[in-house]
Amino acid sequence: MTFVRVRLALDRLAAGQILEVFLRGEEPRRNVPRTAAEQGHRILAAEEREGGVMRLLLERGA
Repeated sequence: MTFVRVRLALDRLAAGQILEVFLRGEEPRRNVPRTAAEQGHRILAAEEREGGVMRLLLERGA
């Protein structure tokens, strides 16, 4: 479900624009970056934060 929300947000962006996402939980932190890359988006940063949160910067692909 988390990636569905991320994908909807990415769909609203133009190619090259950047989306910042905060992920909590093991499954989203593992699956969202992988799925985004598989769909042609670029991962600019993936940082682990305090409290089991990951900050992810995605650049929308073409």
